[in-house]
Amino acid sequence: MKVFTQSVNFSADKKLIDYIEKKVRGLERFHDKIVDAEVFLKVQKTSEKENKITEVKINIPGDELMVKKQCKTFEEGVSMSVESLKRQLQKSKEKKKDALV
Repeated sequence: MKVFTQSVNFSADKKLIDYIEKKVRGLERFHDKIVDAEVFLKVQKTSEKENKITEVKINIPGDELMVKKQCKTFEEGVSMSVESLKRQLQKSKEKKKDALV
């Protein structure tokens, strides 16, 4: 699976990108046909502490799953997004199994 990471209005350091790839690649355990993943990191210009937006989009055959989280850090946002995507992947797999039966 390919993981594409884009940072908007800032440049992400190597440690952050490695962390994102490691977390997102862990989703392969939940669905074996993931084509690729796109991760968008954005910083909102607000006075709030939770100004980091993380969007993760996963492409699987015939479907596209997307999660958007706003947190204090990108690491927290990626972790929350991956947890949410795990549930979505499991539901998607269940639906496909039910459709086959």
